Amino acid sequence: MARVVKLSRVDGTLSELSYPISRTDAMAELADVTVLLADGEATLTSVMKQVPSAMYETVEELRNDLFMYMPIAAVGEPGQSEGDA
Repeated sequence: MARVVKLSRVDGTLSELSYPISRTDAMAELADVTVLLADGEATLTSVMKQVPSAMYETVEELRNDLFMYMPIAAVGEPGQSEGDA
């Protein structure tokens, strides 16, 4: 059954994996997960295909790679700043 999670809640899903874990194994275990972004959605496997890391020692390492390679739609409007007023 497919799982859908908000980007802000993806840590819980990543925490369910046993670490250390290879990128290939993580992709297999997360194959049914779609993440809801600020504007759209993405499957975790589609994002992980872009990530160069082969192994993850911790959930933080995996999360950091995923967030680095998320589509621009993940964080909202391109070009907006939160603190430049």
